Formats: sequence, structure tokens, C-alpha cells
Amino acid sequence: MTVRTYSRTDLIDSLPDLHFIDGKWTGSGDGRTFETIDPSTEAVLGSVARGGVREIDVAVNAAHRAQHGDWRNFSPAQRGQLIFKLADLIEAEAERLALFETLDVGKPVKESLGDVRGVCATLRYNAGAADKMEGSTIPLGRDFVDFTMLEPVGVTAHIVPWNYPLGMVARSVAPALAAGCTVVIKPAEQSPLTALAFAELCQRAGFPDGVVNVVAGFGEDAGAALVSHPLVRGITFTGSVETGRKIYSGAAQGLKPVVLELGGKNPMIVMEDADLERAAFDALDGAFGNSGQVCSSSSRFLLHRSIREEFLARLAEGAAKLTVGKGLDNCDLGPLVSSEQYAKVRSYIDAGSKSGAKLRLGGGRPRGLEAGYFVEPTIFEGVDPASALAREEIFGPVAVALSFDTDAEALAMANGLGFGLVTGVYSRDISRALTFARDVEAGSVWINGWFIGGVQAPTGGIKESGVGRERGLPGIRNYLNIKNIGIRL
Repeated sequence: MTVRTYSRTDLIDSLPDLHFIDGKWTGSGDGRTFETIDPSTEAVLGSVARGGVREIDVAVNAAHRAQHGDWRNFSPAQRGQLIFKLADLIEAEAERLALFETLDVGKPVKESLGDVRGVCATLRYNAGAADKMEGSTIPLGRDFVDFTMLEPVGVTAHIVPWNYPLGMVARSVAPALAAGCTVVIKPAEQSPLTALAFAELCQRAGFPDGVVNVVAGFGEDAGAALVSHPLVRGITFTGSVETGRKIYSGAAQGLKPVVLELGGKNPMIVMEDADLERAAFDALDGAFGNSGQVCSSSSRFLLHRSIREEFLARLAEGAAKLTVGKGLDNCDLGPLVSSEQYAKVRSYIDAGSKSGAKLRLGGGRPRGLEAGYFVEPTIFEGVDPASALAREEIFGPVAVALSFDTDAEALAMANGLGFGLVTGVYSRDISRALTFARDVEAGSVWINGWFIGGVQAPTGGIKESGVGRERGLPGIRNYLNIKNIGIRL
């Protein structure tokens, strides 16, 4: 896909700025709005309607009516056909959606285009699986027939983060629609634009009114109201551990199933027999892709002492060549998403420097970028394993390096935090790597690669990194109830 020429004025004039509820564009009842900011320039892109309890209630009730209306009569194959059509429409609008995403969150256009391609793949995978969710028969003997049916859970809530706004909408909404659920989406307040554009394309694809609803707003009012609404029967959230705990607690009041993907301080473990060229190459993208604003980033390097210096030299050499700039300029890295995130990342860098850790690379603002929330690719070594720098998720282009001497020491370091999202192991000895994969506490283990998997591979965390799995067939089963039917002959 190539990027067409859009003027910035035309793009901003076309930004979606209202909620999409029951097939209609609507403002907030009290007229409240909030500003969405271009993190590359700190300029205001525009104002978006700010929803709260009232708008959430209207949206959930619309989704509930749709769940019990025409939508329930769509066969699984028909639902799949609509999702396929939606994927085609998004692919046709890829350039516009990518530019919205870049304006809203700052990532380079080439990355935004890649995200849109991933959205299309996610939609098509789930569209193809819609008519392949099957029940089973239970052998109770000659006098009985017993079988299970799979039914949609009902109205589902999707509270999505700002780091991959459109991609994270698709990751949970596509399987929910494939399962026959209706949805209410609450995008992050930092990045509402592509979720609203997604709703418009759902309408063009032919989804009945009320099946897909989007309410823009903040977590403390719109998000909380969505979690507590009695007609919401399933919740999916990606974000911080702190917010995940609140959602889990709120969902428990209504005994609602939840899927949570939370934080990570993911270790990339590089053994002394690893392919260091491969490992350092993967570490560049793993640590600094999307400016480090990735739950599954390789933010913690655990390096065998014998190869530590060579690995860090290779990594620093590559990171020093990464270009940083405005998203529309299509550099390697864009800005952080907001002033709050910038301040958070800066505080970790400043604390790390004061703690005695050695700053191997970066740590500052790139030259020539006085405005915008930019941070250089940053590498710390000699880090105290007990420090916040080594133990807490930074969610920026900041990686820390620690050393080990034995496999047992590396395993203890990998398992020593509350997180358990992703672990990577680099070794030419596959038996050794698989043994480590068996013993490490993580939802995903990647061997001799980073970001392995795709729409087919289940993903999710354990411990403080979350509950449940998304993607693949397990991702669709999140949105299905099992009903057992028994017959005495």
C-alpha cells in the first residue's frame, strides 16, 4: 500500500468527533468534549464528544436490543461474510485510517499502515472461523442424547488502549462479532479517532444498527459505567495493572467474565551460545518499536556475562542509527503518546541515572525536536535488579540490561517479578531453550525470535500480566457460552 497525498487541513476537517450509537452519530447530552492532541507537535487536532454514564447507558441498551433483534437471526456464515466485507472496506481506506492513527498517536505512517494490514488479517481470520465454532456430543449411553450448543454471551464491552488503537479494537471486536455478540467500544481518550472511523465502516458494511457502538470518553466515567452496566455480559480490557484490578473488581460485582491483558517487564534472555547478530537485531524492534509503547516489548535484557559486552555493543550501534521524528515524516520512531506518558518515561530515566546505573545510550530529547513528546532510544546497563528501573514497566524506548552466570540464575531473574506476559530465549541449543520455556512463568515464550505469532496464535499473560487469552480460536471462545442439552429417549 502506498500513501496518497492528503493535506493536513483536509484530514483534520474529516476527523470523526461524535459517538456512534445505534447506527447514528451523536454528541454528548451535556455537550462536554475533550481535545485530542498530535503528540508530534503538541497541537490540538480537534475536539471529540466526551461520553459518560448517559451515553454508555444508551449505547448498551442499543446493543442489547440489537442482540435480540435481527442480528440473532444472522447465521454464522452470514456474520462471517459481513466481517469479510468490513475487512475489504478497511483495506480500501487504509491510507486514511493510517494517517488518522499517525496524527492521533504519533507513530510513523509506515507503522500505522502495517497496523491496518494487521487489522484486515484479524478480521479475515475471525470471519473465516465464524461458522467453525462447534459443540460436541456427550456419551451418556443408549437411553440418552446429550450435546452442547455454543451461544453468544450477549453485549460485550471493549475498553481499548492507545498504543495500537485500531488494532486493539479489531483484536477483541472481530471475535465478538464472529461469535454473534454485540459490542460497545470505549477507546482511550488519547486515541479515539480510528475507533470512531471503524464504526462508520461497520455501518457501511451492513451491520444492523446497534451491533457496533463507540462511545469516546474517560475511564473514570465512561469506562466505569460500561463495566458496571447490568446488561454488559463480557468485558475485554488492555492496559495497566492498576486499571485492570479496578475492572476485575467491578466485573466481579456482576459476575461478568473478563479478559485482561495488562503490563509486562518482559525478559529477553540471551545465552552464551546464542546467535548474537539475530538477538541484537530482534532486540532493536522488540525494545524500541512503537517507541517502546508495547505490552510485549523486550524491555529487560538478561545477558550471560560472557556475551554481555558484545551484545550491548551490537544493540547500541543499531539503536544509534534509528531516526526519531514526527509521525508524518515516517522516521523509525515517533513520539510518546502524551505529555503524561512523556513525564512518566522521563522520571524513570532521571531516577535510573541517579541510581548509579550506567547510561549506555540516549536518555535525552533528540536534537531539533523542541516540541512533541520525543525520547531518544535509551539503554541502561549495570542496573540494580531491585530498582524500579529493573522491575517496573516503563512503556517507553528504554531498555535495561542485567547479567547472569547460570541458567538457574537467569530463570530466577525471569520469574522474580509479578509480571508474566512474554519471555524470549536465545540459544542454539533447542533442548536447553525448551527446558527454560517449560519452567519460565509467562503466557508466551519465544525462542530465537521476538514478536513470534500472529492472528492465529493465542496471546495473554499470567500473574499480574492478565487473565485469559486473545487471538486464535480461544479468542472467539471468550465470547461464547456453552449450553448443555440432555434428552431421555
